[in-house]
Amino acid sequence: MNLQNILYTIPAILLALTIHECSHALCAWKLGDNTARDQGRITLNPLKHIDIIGFLFIMIAGFGWAKPVQFNPQNLKHYRRDRALIAAAGPFSNLIMGIIFTFFLWHLAANLSEPNRAMQITTIVISHAAAINFGLFIFNLLPIPPLDGSHIVFSGFNFKPELERLIMKIGMPLLFIILIVQNTMNITIIPIGRMVWAMMLFFLRLFYSV
Repeated sequence: MNLQNILYTIPAILLALTIHECSHALCAWKLGDNTARDQGRITLNPLKHIDIIGFLFIMIAGFGWAKPVQFNPQNLKHYRRDRALIAAAGPFSNLIMGIIFTFFLWHLAANLSEPNRAMQITTIVISHAAAINFGLFIFNLLPIPPLDGSHIVFSGFNFKPELERLIMKIGMPLLFIILIVQNTMNITIIPIGRMVWAMMLFFLRLFYSV
C-alpha cells in the first residue's frame, strides 16, 4: 500500500476494530460477565483494543488482529448459546457498520452534482470504511480458529476441552499459512475481496431501488 492509501485506510481500520472488540465486550457484559467491562473494554477508545503488532500486520500484510476480549464462562447462564452470541457480536457489528457506510456512499453518489477534491477524498475514505467492515464481517465468520466463526461452530458441538485446544492449536498456523500463500503467491483460497465488493454492490443496488 502507498502512503496515500494508508492514510485513507487507518481511520477505517481503527474504527472497525474498535467497534468489533467493543461489541464483544458489551455483549459479554449484557449476558452477565463483567470481565471485559472491568478491563475497560466497553469503550470506543481504540487504544484499549488495538494490538500494535496486529495493527502493523494489517497495514503491511493485509491481515492482523486486535486484543482479544476475555470472558469468564462461569458467569454465563447458558454457556454454549452465550459463547456463540459473544463471538457473533463482533462480526455482525462490522456488518451493520458496512451497511451504514455503504448508505453514506450511495447518498454521496446520489447527491453529488459537482465533484470536488474534498468530496472525492471523502468518498474514498467512506468506500474504504465500508469495504473494511464487510471484510472483517466475512473474514471473522470463517470457521477457522481463532476467528469468531470457530467459536460459533464450537458452541454448537459438545467438544471435549482437550479436542478443542488441539483444534485451536492447529487452526492458528493453518490460517497464517492460508493467508501467507494467498498474499505472496497470488492464489485465491478465500475470495474475501470478491465477496466484499459483491456485498457493497448488493446494498448499493438495494439503496438505489428504495
